[in-house]
Amino acid sequence: MEIKVLKNVMIKNNIKAVDNRNQFLKHKVFSLNLVSSPGAGKTTLLEKTLELLQGKYKFAVIEGDLYTSRDAERLTKFNIPLVQINTEGGCHLDARMIGGALKEIDLNKMDMVFVENVGNLVCPASFDLGEEARVLVYSITEGDDKPKKYETMFKTADVVLINKVDLADACNIDIVKVEEEIKGINSKCIVFKVSALNKTSLKEWAAWLEGKVERIKKN
Repeated sequence: MEIKVLKNVMIKNNIKAVDNRNQFLKHKVFSLNLVSSPGAGKTTLLEKTLELLQGKYKFAVIEGDLYTSRDAERLTKFNIPLVQINTEGGCHLDARMIGGALKEIDLNKMDMVFVENVGNLVCPASFDLGEEARVLVYSITEGDDKPKKYETMFKTADVVLINKVDLADACNIDIVKVEEEIKGINSKCIVFKVSALNKTSLKEWAAWLEGKVERIKKN
């Protein structure tokens, strides 16, 4: 009986994810699902990315958190549409939640929608939100064993941002070895090595985003 219930939940989620994806495509909006463990630097990365691209594109952000709106509050300075989703202890966002949030956003006026998921390397891996790209922020301060330990998340990522690379020596981390392990798990993913506090290191990432937005708008 429990297996049937879980299967039913996933079927409903995937149906709603298709609906969300169709909305993004209809309005030619590039959508990203930012996932990571707690403290990996998603919000800082998002802040710095918005700073790099502000003035070029119009953004909206959907923030997922257990109980607070602290991450969303950090983004109010950009004066963009922000929708906070509190899961009240839930370990992930799902497609239904995103569908509800999209009702609060005028997609006709957007170029990109960023979803910052709940900090967790397990549950979010199983839930399609209808996003165009799943972006995993992996901090090297978490250790070099995360790719194999959380293989499902790394397998399902379209992009992996290895963050806080400036701390690699202090953490005794071999970044080349880490990247090789990620590629061994998911050869198709794109890997960027960044430090979210250093905008120069984010230029390739920002250029990738711009390319995705322009491609969608041309189709």
